[in-house]
Amino acid sequence: MPPGWTSARPEVHAKIMLDSPLFPMKHLHIPSLLDTLAAAGLLSRDHVGRGPGGRHIARQADTGCGAGADVSSTDGGFRSVLYVTNWGIYGAGFLPSAIPVSEITHVQYAFADIKEDGSVVSSDEYADTQKAFADSGGGGSSSGTKDAHGMVEQLYRLKQENRHLKVLLSVGGFKWSPKFAPVAADATKRATFVSTAVKLMGDWGMDGLDIDWEYPDTAAANADSVKLLADLRKGLDDYAAKNTASGSDGNYRFTLSFPAPAGPASYQAFDFKAMDASLDFWSVMAFDFAGNWDNTTGHQANVFPDPSQPLATKASIDRAVADYVAAGVSPAKINVGLPLYGRSFDKTAGLGMPYTPSTAGSFEGQAAIWLYRDLPRQGATVLYDDVAKASYTFDSSTGQLITYDDDRSGQYKARYIREKGLGGVMFWEASQDRNDSGSLVRSMTGWLEKLQCSQNLLSYPASQYENIRTNMGKGSA
Repeated sequence: MPPGWTSARPEVHAKIMLDSPLFPMKHLHIPSLLDTLAAAGLLSRDHVGRGPGGRHIARQADTGCGAGADVSSTDGGFRSVLYVTNWGIYGAGFLPSAIPVSEITHVQYAFADIKEDGSVVSSDEYADTQKAFADSGGGGSSSGTKDAHGMVEQLYRLKQENRHLKVLLSVGGFKWSPKFAPVAADATKRATFVSTAVKLMGDWGMDGLDIDWEYPDTAAANADSVKLLADLRKGLDDYAAKNTASGSDGNYRFTLSFPAPAGPASYQAFDFKAMDASLDFWSVMAFDFAGNWDNTTGHQANVFPDPSQPLATKASIDRAVADYVAAGVSPAKINVGLPLYGRSFDKTAGLGMPYTPSTAGSFEGQAAIWLYRDLPRQGATVLYDDVAKASYTFDSSTGQLITYDDDRSGQYKARYIREKGLGGVMFWEASQDRNDSGSLVRSMTGWLEKLQCSQNLLSYPASQYENIRTNMGKGSA
C-alpha cells in the first residue's frame, strides 16, 4: 500500500491529501488511485474490493483469531477491545451475531449499575438475561431451573465458539460514575461492591471486570480508587482460587481493566503506579478532545498536536501516552481508544474556527453525533491533517465540519500502537460501526496484524444460572 492510502465513498467525491513523494498532486481520488496502482502492478487487485455503493476497501490481514484459533499460547499479539452495550438491541437494533469476533480479543459489556449500598446489579434485566434471541440454541435447561438468556447467553455462546474471545463486565460508565466515589470511600460499601461485582461476573460467565469510573480526579477519590481496584484484584483472585483451581484451567487469571482519560486535567491526580499494580490493562479514552462545548472547531481524536492549529488540537493521544508511561505504566498495558462516531460543527470556515452548534445527528436526541456507519455524509469532502494525524470531513456548501476516524487515521493509529509498543486498541462502541467490509474495527485489527489469542473460561460452577453452570448443557469445557 502507498503511504497515506484511505478509502471513501465515490458518491461524495472524497479526496485526501497525500504526503508521498511518489504522488506530487495535492488531491487524488482514491478509487482511481487504487485502480491505477493495480494496473501498474504496484498493488494486486486481490487486495482491493468494493463495499456498499462501490466503496473501495482493502483486504485485511489474518489476525490469527476466530473459531478454531490456537489459544494455547499467551505470548505476543495486540488486544482489540470492543464495547458492546445492553441498550444497543433497541434503537440501533444491534444483534450479538454482528460482533466481529475474529477481530476482537475482549468484549466489554456495558454497563452494570451501582446501588447506594455498593451492590453491583444489572441495569436492564430484560436486555441482560431475559430477551429471547431468534438464534438462541438449546441445551442446559431443566424443568424448574433458571437459565440466563438475553445478551448474557449470547455472549457466552460466542465464547464457546471462539475460545480466544474474553468478555468483561463493565461497571459504571458516564451516567453512573458519580455513584463510585461514596462507595469507594466507605469500607463496608466497597466490600459489597467487590463481592457483588465478582458474583455477577461469575453468574454471567464472564472473564473479568472493567471499572468505568469517569473519573477519580481528586486526590481523595483517586486514593479510594486505588483501594477499590486492589480489593477487586483480590476478590477476582479469590474467586479464581475457589472456582477454577480444580479444573483444567488451573488458577484462571480474571482480567481487571480501567478505561482512563486522555485529558491531563482528568488524570493529574492519578497515582498511576498504585492503580497499575491491580490492573491488567488500561484503555485510554483518546477521543472527545473537541465538541460542542468548545468555542471553536477541532479534532476529537488526533494523535499529535498541530502547532499551526492550537485551537484545533488542545489535547493529543501522544501527550496522554507519554504521561502514562512517564508515570510508570508499561506501554504494553495501554490500549488506545478509538471512537466509532464523529462530532459535527455547523456553519464554520474550518478547523480552529467559530461555529454554530449542530442540531442534527444520526439519532434524534443525539445532536452533533454521527455514527461511523453514516459517514462521510453526502456532499462532504474527506480531508486529512497530516501533522495531527486526524481525519475530518468538510462540506463547503453548508460549512459543516465533522471530526472522526476513518481508514487513513485508523491506519496511522495502528502504526503508532505498533511503533510505541502499546498493548492494542479499544473501540466505543459496536453498534456504531459498519457491519460489512467497510468496518473500521476490521480495518484496524488488520493493520495491527496479530491479535492476542489466549483462552477464555467456560467453567462457572458457582453461577446461579443452570445453562451457564453446565456450559450450555455440554458439561465441563
